[in-house]
Amino acid sequence: MSHFSHIKTQIRDLNALQQALTELKIDWKAGPKDVRGYRGQVHQAAVVVEQDNGYDIGFSWNGQAYDLVADLQFWNQAIPVERFLSKITQQYAFQTVMQETAKQGFQVSEHQTQKDGSIRLVLQRWS
Repeated sequence: MSHFSHIKTQIRDLNALQQALTELKIDWKAGPKDVRGYRGQVHQAAVVVEQDNGYDIGFSWNGQAYDLVADLQFWNQAIPVERFLSKITQQYAFQTVMQETAKQGFQVSEHQTQKDGSIRLVLQRWS
């Protein structure tokens, strides 16, 4: 029986996910790569974050989005899994907005991170 938990996300763009992890200074490895779990169990993922305790965190494609895959019993991050995923999701959304608005000819004229952690963007496009 697998010890891996699969947490659904709305993350669909692998490149934006990788950029988000990089921006958050989370060391990641590109897959396909095995996520290491309990008693040598493995689960293949597109992105893997190795933990010092030998149990990994991964993002695995489920056919619609990238699920966070990990053995939560061996979670070894400074923040809880919910907060970890929330930070990644916020940075992923930021990366997605930046990519899409750039395609449409917008440029960032103002970028501020608020005290509550939210991000304020002002975009402009010259026609």
